[in-house]
Amino acid sequence: MTLSMTRFTIHPQLLADCHRLGRFPASHLLLHKNALVPWFVLVPESDRANLFELAPPLRHAVMEESALVARFITGELGFPKINFAAIGNLVPQLHVHLIGRRPGDPCWPLTVWGNLPDDGAYPPERIREWTALLKEKCGLAQESPDQER
Repeated sequence: MTLSMTRFTIHPQLLADCHRLGRFPASHLLLHKNALVPWFVLVPESDRANLFELAPPLRHAVMEESALVARFITGELGFPKINFAAIGNLVPQLHVHLIGRRPGDPCWPLTVWGNLPDDGAYPPERIREWTALLKEKCGLAQESPDQER
């Protein structure tokens, strides 16, 4: 097996919009800064632009990691509905959105894109709490905020 000399980097717009929580074996986990709904973003370590272009083992791993995050949103955070998307119109790097939804949330039943008010930041203790729970319940590995692979 040969090791790549290139480092994987997360698109700057994703880093500007999100808190970096850690990583799973196949992808990095981010949390959107708008705290009005729990909006997680998985960024697979790949140069492919579309989810269906991933090699089957990586695609399967990303889907399993998505399922872990979805179970966290429903089980730990109590949101009954998960919006799942890999759109990538504004940010070309492959990334997967998992958003907890429920009737009565700030933009229900509309999509969050273009309908979510831009007011609501996470307190640092909530980010630490969720990161610890994701580590305990889902096997999330910690990484420093500036760490790239």
